[in-house]
Amino acid sequence: MKKKIFSLILCSVLLSGCSDNSSSYQAETTQSIIETTTSTVTSITPKETLSEHTEQGTTLAMEDLFEIELPTIDEEVIIEETVIVDEAGIKITAKELVSGMGIFGTELKLLIENNTEKNLTVQCRDVSVNGYMINAMLSADVASGKKANDSISFIDSDFEKSGIEDIADIEFSFHIFDSENWDDYLDTDMIQIKTSIAEIYEYSFNHTGELIYEGNDIKIIIKGLDESSSFLGPNIELYVENNSEKNITVQTRDVSINGFMVTAMLSSDITPGKHIVDEITFINSELEENDIQKVEEVELSFHVFDSENWDTIIDTEIIKLNF
Repeated sequence: MKKKIFSLILCSVLLSGCSDNSSSYQAETTQSIIETTTSTVTSITPKETLSEHTEQGTTLAMEDLFEIELPTIDEEVIIEETVIVDEAGIKITAKELVSGMGIFGTELKLLIENNTEKNLTVQCRDVSVNGYMINAMLSADVASGKKANDSISFIDSDFEKSGIEDIADIEFSFHIFDSENWDDYLDTDMIQIKTSIAEIYEYSFNHTGELIYEGNDIKIIIKGLDESSSFLGPNIELYVENNSEKNITVQTRDVSINGFMVTAMLSSDITPGKHIVDEITFINSELEENDIQKVEEVELSFHVFDSENWDTIIDTEIIKLNF
């Protein structure tokens, strides 16, 4: 957790407004604030400006000027070593959470033990962090009677776009199949791992943007257009919230830009009660073919279906977006 640093300059400005007769008090107060800051204070926020008090002719008190926020999150976020799967001859232990060490970023280290007579492949499914769906990678081949150290690897850019700075919890399931013939062997229930900050973490979700669909316990918000973020082409960033009891998939249909039909890529899987920040991605070559220099108007609809049985939940009407 990035700690907020108290600025001594602020103290100097506030205390300089006192008279010379209070210099001894100033020194004692300054020392007291410094000692308090060093030991307990992570952030100090002015409640009202000095000028507002001066205009009203009121007397300044230190407890009126500041709200003191005590430390809440540890410098290092860790997990306890825990057996998270022990069934059907498979034992998987979550060993540790390592930030910024893998090729892509954060990793959840695992020990996988295959006590069956089959060669098995272990993969992860439906991964979320702090309530946001996150892309994660794991595909571990473990021969019969053997063990393997492997990791669930996260992409740190997914954390950034979801506003995740600290990991409070991770949820996922394992899909395990026969490495020889791809037959399903075991699909686990959802697993939740809580970190050392889980009990004090304040969950929040960014709903800012244009609400374009709300119904069936699903909410879709358009957050904006980025014409330079992808090597493929422009992106429309969107936020989807799934408050239903179903696993859902959200896709686009009938997409046009400035009146020209174009290909748009979006397929977001969201488990019950979870959120996702994702992108509708366009292809530069199609824009060039249609002489689209700037994305000004986009029309599209959303196709939302049950991820388990593919039953349609909603096909929205055509939605018009202006940029």
